[in-house]
Amino acid sequence: MLSRQIRALEEELKVQLFRRDRRATELTPAGEQLLADARPLLAGAEALRRRVGRAARGDRFTVGFMPGLIVTAAVRELSRRHPELTVDVQRVDWTEQTAVIHDGRVDVCFVRRPIDPAGLTVRDLFTDPRAVLLPADHRLAGKETVEIADLAGEHLLQAPAAVPEWRDQASAGPVLRTMEEKLEHVAAGHGVVVLPMSAISFYQRPDVTHIPITDIAPNQVCLAWDSTRRNPLLIEFAAIAADV
Repeated sequence: MLSRQIRALEEELKVQLFRRDRRATELTPAGEQLLADARPLLAGAEALRRRVGRAARGDRFTVGFMPGLIVTAAVRELSRRHPELTVDVQRVDWTEQTAVIHDGRVDVCFVRRPIDPAGLTVRDLFTDPRAVLLPADHRLAGKETVEIADLAGEHLLQAPAAVPEWRDQASAGPVLRTMEEKLEHVAAGHGVVVLPMSAISFYQRPDVTHIPITDIAPNQVCLAWDSTRRNPLLIEFAAIAADV
């Protein structure tokens, strides 16, 4: 069945997609190009399916949020105003905080800058001071504050884009996604992590300490949604999030 579908596609496109012999089958240059172009098209089709289905149902609203951000008050207020609406929440990682909007997994998301704002409506909400997480026995432990220069040579255990101000100081280390992984590696002395204070407050442990960084900008927390959406609940929720 699959072979017939591939041959039918080759006939329709009037190109050979696979080079076949008795030992192996491999993509031709045309096949490689089709594969590269098909992935975003299929992802876009899946996102369209989710958005259309969500619009048709009209009874569910999903709010995404980054670790450390408390969205309860805004979610409860929207539920109070619209008791017929099911309001869900979904935790998202740094690497997917805008992807979940584009692919339709959430209607709106509390995000942390920097983000790529293309195709999004973004509303600034508040700023969140940042600190460095260190092992409790680190040479800097006990200091009230530090500067970026104090951390020169330390391994940064997160995506450099999350701390653009520190790119000239940090030494590359393994990039970790989850807070649990980051804390384990920090406690083991493998490197350091720079996080907003709201996130740090959720993940306290005795073998890890945090110190505010004085010469690094606070993190900007925003609300973002797909700019092509016309759902009035998006505007209403944005106003709620700005007030609570």
